[in-house]
Amino acid sequence: MSTPHLGPQRIVCLTEETTEWLYLLGQEHRIVGISGYTVRPRRARDEKPKVSAFLNAKIDKILALQPDCVFGFSDLQADIAASLIRAGVQVTVFNQRSVEEVFSMLFQVAAMVGCAEEGLARIDVMRLRLAAIRAEVAALVASGKRRPRVFFEEWDEPHISGIRWVSELLGIAGGDDVFPELAVQSLGKDRIIADGAEIVARSPDIVIGSWCGKKFRPEKVAARAGWQEVPAVKNGQLFEIKSADILQPGPAALTDGVEQMHRIVTTWMNRHG
Repeated sequence: MSTPHLGPQRIVCLTEETTEWLYLLGQEHRIVGISGYTVRPRRARDEKPKVSAFLNAKIDKILALQPDCVFGFSDLQADIAASLIRAGVQVTVFNQRSVEEVFSMLFQVAAMVGCAEEGLARIDVMRLRLAAIRAEVAALVASGKRRPRVFFEEWDEPHISGIRWVSELLGIAGGDDVFPELAVQSLGKDRIIADGAEIVARSPDIVIGSWCGKKFRPEKVAARAGWQEVPAVKNGQLFEIKSADILQPGPAALTDGVEQMHRIVTTWMNRHG
């Protein structure tokens, strides 16, 4: 049972995932400000004032909206949070990095706006789909198909490999992250691969690019020195997933993002074995 009168009534969302989730819960009327990077849902851009980027925010504009809660994400927004807290605003900053932590964040937000039961129901639907994807992959493997080696590139100069929830969703989708040891590092600077030859050495069958808001250029990847013998390049297995679909640790990654990876990976598995 929803209790819409409970919890914050004037929310500013400094990142997209909480905005998308509140819209899915039918609680968009509580949102008074959003991130300028928001594209999910598209109508939010037309309906809500944009008050922040990712690393900076218009503090005066946020305060003028008189929020009773601000949702942020990660240590990278700590300075924004501190400024708002000093101004007397309630701030909740989530720091979800794994798939389970994303689900935990979704439940907490739903509970805060009096929609715990609906939130759990939606989470259960997402969990069931992830379980179905795992089963589809297991069936392919049982039939003799090989899981592909995948390099997920979050940035190109320097090379930055995928963050933890991306790596975990890739695993569910049927691919094996070629840099699993870097995925556990929460900060991008700790996932830098200084020497591109190390990527070549790990011989990825597929390269998925999501260049954090910049268009992925497969032709640039294919033209990199020494990459001509990389299986992904030789076989034309270079793909883009938009950052809004996979690099936002919320509903997008758990639905559209993992589905796109699953299509890419299973298409490869059905052609190779």
